[in-house]
Amino acid sequence: MSQTPAEPRLSATVLIIRDGEEVPQVLMVKRHYQIDFAAGALVFPGGKANEEDSDPAWDAFTDGDFGPVQQDARIAAVREAFEESGLLLARHSSQRGPGATLVGPAVSERLAPHRGPVDRREESFLELMRDNDLVLALDSLIHFGHWITPDMMPKRFDTHFYIAPAPADQIAAHDGRETTDAVWLGAQEALDMELAEQATIIFPTRMNLVKLARATSVADAASRFGSEEVVSVLPKAGKDESGQPCLFIPEEAGYGQMIELLSRVNV
Repeated sequence: MSQTPAEPRLSATVLIIRDGEEVPQVLMVKRHYQIDFAAGALVFPGGKANEEDSDPAWDAFTDGDFGPVQQDARIAAVREAFEESGLLLARHSSQRGPGATLVGPAVSERLAPHRGPVDRREESFLELMRDNDLVLALDSLIHFGHWITPDMMPKRFDTHFYIAPAPADQIAAHDGRETTDAVWLGAQEALDMELAEQATIIFPTRMNLVKLARATSVADAASRFGSEEVVSVLPKAGKDESGQPCLFIPEEAGYGQMIELLSRVNV
């Protein structure tokens, strides 16, 4: 007797990118080994949306109009990036609007002691922004991918991926609770590390690194991916031509790969 699949929870992940000497670099954090999902893996900052992310009061403290699901997911992405890396994708309320400069290191460093309390839900992220006259730069995020955990998994996530330029001069640092390291890597560099068994990278992260590796700069990434349609990916279980268990993803999603052997899928 088949069971009804678990309802996926809205989640968000952000690929914060900066120009490197030759190729763009993306911020990746290493998941703590005691975390129940993707333990020890290199991931992008992100996590589940919470009820405050959908508070209507955010309308006055966000730049951009994206509708309920996209706004909630973008707020979650910015909040998770702050909690897990210390980077704050926000602007002063007096300098808001498309293309306006993000806050500098003085602000992110001053608010750093609030990372843990916000993460533990002891403090409100919304009130932190309000009290410091800041607005979230949701318009700086470009929708990059949408992955839904396969039906057969007990824990499922409805995850929106975004790319965003790194705030100038802010310093990324892991939180010591959910993450144990924060590193800037070229997309292909990260893929090579996994191939050499120097890093664990889960399937959706790996596919989004493959996609990001096509960009030659932050500006190229914004132009290239800002004009591309995002196709939802719900991997389907099956078998390949040789009978090996695998997951299938849609060709139109644009990852250049449609089949992944289950033996290669890290969860």
